[in-house]
Amino acid sequence: MSDTVASLRRKIGGAGDLQSVVRTMKALAASSIGQYEQSVRALADYNSIVELGLGVCFRESGAVPLIAERKRQTGAIAIGAVVFGSDQGLVGQFNDVVADYAVKTLAALPVKPEVWAVGERVHARLADAGLPLMGRFTVPNSVKVITPLVGQILVERETRYRRSAALGTGQDDVSELYLFYNRPTSGSVYTPVSQRLLPLDESWRRTMAELPWPTNNMPEVMGSGATTLRALIREYLFVSLFRACAESLASENASRLAAMQRADKNIDELLGYLNGTFHRIRQSSIDEELFDVISGFEALSVDVK
Repeated sequence: MSDTVASLRRKIGGAGDLQSVVRTMKALAASSIGQYEQSVRALADYNSIVELGLGVCFRESGAVPLIAERKRQTGAIAIGAVVFGSDQGLVGQFNDVVADYAVKTLAALPVKPEVWAVGERVHARLADAGLPLMGRFTVPNSVKVITPLVGQILVERETRYRRSAALGTGQDDVSELYLFYNRPTSGSVYTPVSQRLLPLDESWRRTMAELPWPTNNMPEVMGSGATTLRALIREYLFVSLFRACAESLASENASRLAAMQRADKNIDELLGYLNGTFHRIRQSSIDEELFDVISGFEALSVDVK
């Protein structure tokens, strides 16, 4: 009986320690969700400014040649994709959802894509699906680290552009670039989404040019319009990648928070069962000891008589 009681003590202690870890992870996940959601809200305002600037440039410059138009003329086609996932576990179906969505979407494209994965676990999931993986990036662990990641992705794309151009393969750039990531909807719920980041074609230019200016005082582009346009396009690409990464991280932590909440509830139920069992066994042990004492006392009383 004492061995059973000792074993239950150890189990209760282990479950209590595990619950402390789970609750710490819950607090960290909740805190992380807040910072990523705040960065997305702040980025929305900046994105609006960039798009307004692009609209002004296109209205003033008219038909400026874009990368997509040059590709149509040469006939070269290359499709790239960036899939945002996670490096760490305890996120439920987070990586499976976005990987399955990316695989299904990319399978419908006319050309086999080149894929970059952000996150070790989604990289493994995409590799199992047979997609041609060009590389893997580490998932940022804070808002401050998102900017370097975006820079790495853009540098990788530019490097492939220069390498292909130097080799004269005729496929000197990524004609189309897609982003796949999970977007938070409400609470711990998220949904996989995709965005075609490139090409910056005539349809995209027309959309930007038709954006209404918020006041009656229309601005003018000072200096070189082409230089301003290139700078705004770089900011547009940066904002799109940053937002995709931040929303993916918010979804990841929401999924982790939900998983930790379920774990916390299960541990509470386990502790309730273990404590109840421990008290019953302990009470049974006490009852047996009292019964032995009473029986001994009654036996002594009979002997004395």
